[in-house]
Amino acid sequence: MAKFETRLTVVQVGLGLALLAAVVQAGRLQLVRGREFAGEAERARTVREVLPARRGAIRDRNGVPLAITQEYYHIGLAPNEFADPATAVRVVARALGIDADRIRGEMRSGKSWIYYHGPFTAAQVESIRALKGVHLEGEFARFYPAQGLARPIIGTLDPDSAVGGSGLELVLDSVLRGVPGETTVQKDRAGRRYDSPSRRLRSPIPGGDVYLTLDAELQDIAEQGLGDALEALDADGGDIVFLDPRSGEILALASRQSGGSSSHPSSITDPFEPGSTAKLFTAAALVALDRVDSTDAVSGENGRWAMPIDTRGTTRILTDVHPERGRVTLARAIGVSSNIAMAKFSQRLQPGEQYEQLRAFGFGSPTGVEYPAESRGILTRPERWTTLTRPSLAIGYEFGVTPLQLAAAYGAIANGGVLLTPALVREIRDNDGSVVYRHRTEPVRRAVSAEVATRLREFLRGVVAEGGTGEMGQLANYPLLGKTGTARRFRDGAYVPGEQTASFAAMFPADDPQLIVVVKLDSPRVGSGYGGTTAAPVVRRMLEQALASRRVAIDRARLTGDTGARAPRRDPGSAVEEVPRQSVVVPWPPVADTTRPAPVTVPSVAGQGVRTAALALHRRGLHVDLRGIGRVTRTDPVAGTAVPQRSTVTVYTE
Repeated sequence: MAKFETRLTVVQVGLGLALLAAVVQAGRLQLVRGREFAGEAERARTVREVLPARRGAIRDRNGVPLAITQEYYHIGLAPNEFADPATAVRVVARALGIDADRIRGEMRSGKSWIYYHGPFTAAQVESIRALKGVHLEGEFARFYPAQGLARPIIGTLDPDSAVGGSGLELVLDSVLRGVPGETTVQKDRAGRRYDSPSRRLRSPIPGGDVYLTLDAELQDIAEQGLGDALEALDADGGDIVFLDPRSGEILALASRQSGGSSSHPSSITDPFEPGSTAKLFTAAALVALDRVDSTDAVSGENGRWAMPIDTRGTTRILTDVHPERGRVTLARAIGVSSNIAMAKFSQRLQPGEQYEQLRAFGFGSPTGVEYPAESRGILTRPERWTTLTRPSLAIGYEFGVTPLQLAAAYGAIANGGVLLTPALVREIRDNDGSVVYRHRTEPVRRAVSAEVATRLREFLRGVVAEGGTGEMGQLANYPLLGKTGTARRFRDGAYVPGEQTASFAAMFPADDPQLIVVVKLDSPRVGSGYGGTTAAPVVRRMLEQALASRRVAIDRARLTGDTGARAPRRDPGSAVEEVPRQSVVVPWPPVADTTRPAPVTVPSVAGQGVRTAALALHRRGLHVDLRGIGRVTRTDPVAGTAVPQRSTVTVYTE
């Protein structure tokens, strides 16, 4: 009996110890490691994901989309969640363009999850967003609706990281990319994800929209004009710049390199020797320092001069395409582009004086335009000059300028002598359409006085007059001013025999310039190869096309002199004092514009193309959210609705 009681006691103690161990273990699991295991279970059931932010759009000055981000969707169907499977199948099939029998067949096969990769557009999924059992998986894709228009300027995204990789996509990346959000997604045992809006931790903030100073219509004219010129003249490449001289806004930039490539905007990045288009800047120093007057003249040497270059009698032959037998004034030297006369006049300047005048026009330093890898050009300091440097600079050799620098310098002459910083960014708007940055004219310095600028413009009248080197660039109804240029082409450290760079810099119209146009062509092989016969006609043809288009940014009231009741125009010579300086770096976030414009009516754009519809909406001060591509089917708000300016109108397309 005692043995039985002993055994029973042992069993009871053992059971008690086991029970105690179980209780201790349960307590340890629940109290000590409970949170750890709960966390593991939560991680197995849910996953935290980053919600990408919609990248902001890049548009032209009128709102024409040049780069936009569209959301595409992949669709998952959970048949067991359908309240009315027959109706759900019909709705989904009609919205996605999928055969209804296909969906029914997959449902009958017993699948608990049916996946369609698509991708499907926002317009396609709009009608099934709220349908229970339909799960959307969205992703963003960058789209360039204008195709190749201005692509070297706009740039591209990095294919691996979807951030800016080149061009304005790179330099404005912090403005465009927005702030990602974060959400928690539920998973089942098979690893399928189910979006749970109630578990969203942070919503993404879309990036800002950038409105460029470019005019899409004028950009198209420039690109077509350059392409036609390169083909007709059998040229290696070239550049075209359209610039507003009163604001510094760049209206068009077109560039093509050897072999037809448009990999980068060489108008900003690649300097060239400007040839005779630079003669105006030496003339500016001569006039500003009062080294010549209207009666001063030098011998034209009948077009050939043995120019002395040292005290030992060494000479260098200098020739003119248009020989002058008699005496040549400074105005005449500009008009007929006399190398000999300009070389002689340049001897009246000290090296430092000539250098400082070129620097005043912005040569040898970046313009400050909002673009990466801008070239500063080439301008050697006076202490390194040789005896040939002064006459060489006077006729456009021994220094390099970009087409944009040349356009900005001519813009200063058109603008009463004030050099402005060129701009590519006109506005930045945040995701609700509010303007947070707007470009303001940014003076750099006064290059010459208003009186000197007026006299320089008068010199240019002779260039485009009958008998001048640029007469082939002149228009019939609205005269322009301009200067031709032809220079031997410098490449790989040496001048290339038989190759030239032809150029033409113009101000349009002559009396109240609204446009600066610079055309540069590399090695035109058809025709004479001179700027007056190659580049100047290109300017004329492009301006004729711009005048024929009512959408190009030309103030036709100013062309006719009919300013109506507009405020009186200020003297451009006072721009330095009137316009406050601001940083060339685009601030983010800048101070918001708090003005409240009057309401506008949403126009009817159904049936129109994307570009036409966007232009119509933006002309009314409305912001466009494009959903899809093709022809417009409807808008939200609908046509006829009165909304505040800067409201967002969602445009749905085919």
